[in-house]
Amino acid sequence: MSAADSTLLRPRLLGRATVNTVVALSVLYTLLPVLWLVLAAGKNRDALFSSSLISLHDFSFVQNLSDLFAMDDGQYGRWYLNSLVYAVVGAAVGALVSVACGYAFDKYRFRHKEKLFGLVLAAVMVPQTVLALPLYLMASAAGLVNTFWSVFVPVLFNPFGVYLGRVFSQGYVPDEVLEAARIDGAGELTTYARVALRMLGPGLVTVFLFQLTTIWNNFFLPMVMLSDQDLYPVSLGLYAWNSSASVSPEYYPVVIMGSLLAVLPLILAFVLLQRFWRSGLTAGAVK
Repeated sequence: MSAADSTLLRPRLLGRATVNTVVALSVLYTLLPVLWLVLAAGKNRDALFSSSLISLHDFSFVQNLSDLFAMDDGQYGRWYLNSLVYAVVGAAVGALVSVACGYAFDKYRFRHKEKLFGLVLAAVMVPQTVLALPLYLMASAAGLVNTFWSVFVPVLFNPFGVYLGRVFSQGYVPDEVLEAARIDGAGELTTYARVALRMLGPGLVTVFLFQLTTIWNNFFLPMVMLSDQDLYPVSLGLYAWNSSASVSPEYYPVVIMGSLLAVLPLILAFVLLQRFWRSGLTAGAVK
């Protein structure tokens, strides 16, 4: 290798080493809290507050898991089921609604379409905490406060999902295919359900995953709407237990174990659907 080639190769190696170092530090920064959560979830109360947290001794994983589902007459199992219903069903219905709205914005012409879509984009920038009080007043007027519907209905409508639905409709559904279906005699609803929706599968999965993550981590809206603990999602239930832990320290191990179990559905969803999600993001980004 000549001196010139060596001079050109050195900056490349240095740049690659820098990138690898930054990536390694980012991964470490991301995984350290997860590692702490895994180790802490298997510790008893005494070991949890001692310096032996990162050691492999004093593990009581099975006992903590048993205590978690036995605490307060099995409240955690009820909260977990509530979160699954809120998140899975809500994300599925919300994804269908968002993609349908995005498809309508893309394929149909109607008055003030771009102005209405501008309002949708503006709604993306509104924090959800700002909407909590108006939603509470509306639910109170409808008599839905402290019910399942007060938490479930608001999460069905996601402006960001509508925006993604339009992007995916532009990237996945050619106008020529829709025109051919109409020539064959298919109505608009049939064209959408049997032709367009199948093409929008990866986009539907992408919106579903975004919705699932948002609803599963939803905290402020249930806190405002609900007072019945039987309707709590996992996030609000663990918060209530953690607030009680200062008086009753036996809640600390079950809160940490519950936090570990609470991240499993999201990990499972991304592992099972990542192929559709990745392809969806790639195709939706290129028109």
